[in-house]
Amino acid sequence: MSDKPVLDLLIAAPRGFCAGVDRAIRIVELAIEKHGAPVYVRHEIVHNKFVVDRLKARGAIFVEELDEVPDGAPVVFSAHGVPKSVPANAVERGLDYLDATCPLVSKVHRQAERLVEAGRHIVFIGHAGHPEVIGTFGQVPEGAMTLVENVQDVEALEPADPANLAFLTQTTLSVDDTAEMVRALQRRFPAIQGPRGEDICYATSNRQAAVKAIAAACDAMLVIGAPNSSNSMRLVEVAEREGVRARRRLRAGAAGARAGRSPRHALHDQRARGGDDARIDRLQAAARAGSGLRRGRWRFTRRCRPRCWRRS
Repeated sequence: MSDKPVLDLLIAAPRGFCAGVDRAIRIVELAIEKHGAPVYVRHEIVHNKFVVDRLKARGAIFVEELDEVPDGAPVVFSAHGVPKSVPANAVERGLDYLDATCPLVSKVHRQAERLVEAGRHIVFIGHAGHPEVIGTFGQVPEGAMTLVENVQDVEALEPADPANLAFLTQTTLSVDDTAEMVRALQRRFPAIQGPRGEDICYATSNRQAAVKAIAAACDAMLVIGAPNSSNSMRLVEVAEREGVRARRRLRAGAAGARAGRSPRHALHDQRARGGDDARIDRLQAAARAGSGLRRGRWRFTRRCRPRCWRRS
């Protein structure tokens, strides 16, 4: 019997792929089945190294710009969305393209177009340089939208027509941060028009709520996701605000475990759902490395919303 303390691994729910990510990955898979390898993908289809590497092995080639795609080759646009100029360029070149933009991102694109057509200037809440932000800005004429990343940016805004503003948001933001920025916008510009519904994706909101739900029961939180995943980085921030030490990892590990919209369920609950032994071994090895525990038997139990693996 080991004298090491028992390790509880609380796995938040919901977690893993959202519908938009699942859809985008499936589009790439179907494109490879239809056209054969290679199929080009503009930008990472989703911000998940596990998925990208698997698709590369099946024949996908990931590029950052359309001019890297050879004439006549099929190309898929990522789930984050692209500026209008990208599909227009593809049409000019006669490329066979598929648009895997998440439908919820496309909804924001259409909202932006309608607001500009109505003569409003858009204040867009998002992160500079993120592909989704670049794609959304590319839906409207240059100068029709202003990016704000924090409350300080909101306070510094000096719009030409304060009475004729609207705001939209990136779909993968911190719910709490965004609410604070919206309040600041509404305080400074009472006539500002907001979206009819929440722009932040329901999967993003649900996963942040799940972190809060288990935070009080955790000594530490491990968020499994890529460093360029906005969702994963926001989950780290949410955990830290709840007073829990949080780290982001590409692979699974010990303590409270949470995943953004892009990480696969397989990296969380191979034991619970079944899967190949190699993946289960990686999960167990990560847990042992984090806790000092030797290989042991895991008992699968439920605690309300979270799922818990307990070593016994």
